[in-house]
Amino acid sequence: MARAHLDDAHREARALCAALPWLTTAQAEDLSRHYVEQRIALARRLLQDTIRRAGELRQEYEARYRALRRTLLRRHAACASVLVACAAGIGTAVSALGR
Repeated sequence: MARAHLDDAHREARALCAALPWLTTAQAEDLSRHYVEQRIALARRLLQDTIRRAGELRQEYEARYRALRRTLLRRHAACASVLVACAAGIGTAVSALGR
């Protein structure tokens, strides 16, 4: 990916210099070098921003997952408690009717 960015930057720099035919060879080389440096710095900043945002999103998704898991566990525990209470009530009713 880095190599592709570098190749694109060099290609764009050549196209820019070709559009400015009045530049001397030294000026064109200097402009090309400066353009490539700026283009690579921009690509690096964009990649770093993407990496930072990916980390933020990961933290947000992990926090949301933990909250959902806690909610699900609470609901399961509540359902299990209700089932146990119902089973105990039914057991008590059956034994009372059996007497």
